[in-house]
Amino acid sequence: MISRHCLLPILALGFVLALAVRPVEAQTRVGEAAVVKNEVVKVAATTTPINVGDALLRDETVRTGANSATRLVMADSTNLSLGPSASIKLDRTVFDDEHHYRDVAIRLTSGAFRFVTGNSEKAAYKITTPLATIGVRGTILDILSQRGRTTVVLQEGASTVCTTSHQCIDLSQPGDTAIITSTGGHSTIQKTSSSPWTFAAMCSQAAGLCSVTQFADASPPPGDVDPTGMLCGR
Repeated sequence: MISRHCLLPILALGFVLALAVRPVEAQTRVGEAAVVKNEVVKVAATTTPINVGDALLRDETVRTGANSATRLVMADSTNLSLGPSASIKLDRTVFDDEHHYRDVAIRLTSGAFRFVTGNSEKAAYKITTPLATIGVRGTILDILSQRGRTTVVLQEGASTVCTTSHQCIDLSQPGDTAIITSTGGHSTIQKTSSSPWTFAAMCSQAAGLCSVTQFADASPPPGDVDPTGMLCGR
């Protein structure tokens, strides 16, 4: 039988160990920065600059400044390019294995983006803006999220775009575009084959911004003792 005097130190030790484990679980590595130009930061408990090769962690927000851009490569080789003054957050990442997501939710708050799907099942991806929910089926999408307006341009594959009130349209041909506008809390969606905008205009912002690379080709940052720590996100 454990005495009262022995039990208290054991309980204290267990509490300390629990606190020590908790931050490790929170630091789920889900990708890294492949291209960085000028001001690119990640926001979690603090705001820190991002450099090429830095890890992208679950639940962090990534922001670009004016005249800035970045390309992020996810663990399943999804490529996410961000233009100037853009903001993105990975709300949820659940892994099937080291290089495939079972469930990944990406929130594009503001700015211009290019999204190229990786190796996961297409149904695993859920992309949202303040006005839209975007489903992908083997896709390259250009997305522009502005106040009161979201533009989604299909470059390759297929996609379903829905308003927050569940009005949906399908994009099936390259150049198909969904435009969602919101006025007075009421959203409308329309489809056109003549897009007023594409991310291609952003490609000159930084060398390699519109390239597509595999996550396996990226090198973990120096000193990263657990490059597969992303599996904590299961």
